[in-house]
Amino acid sequence: MTNVLNLPNGSDGPAESGEPGGSAARKWLRARWHRLGCGTGRDAGMSTSEYAMGTIAACAFAAVLYKVVTSGPVAAALQSVVEKALHAKF
Repeated sequence: MTNVLNLPNGSDGPAESGEPGGSAARKWLRARWHRLGCGTGRDAGMSTSEYAMGTIAACAFAAVLYKVVTSGPVAAALQSVVEKALHAKF
């Protein structure tokens, strides 16, 4: 039978460890996690081009939001909300 899971020493998993809870399974999972490179910090962060694209996207979103908020109907609705809040009885 082929060892598809790459278990240590050709074992079939925690059942062979003879321990309840399967410490062999924990060791295998920990080794597998490190082999996959999770948590090793290979990707230190965004590159310059990713920062540039993120900045362009944020500016475009801000421009669209500004146009929507300063449009007539939205500005009137916002003004109405603010006026109702200022004249609210406590």
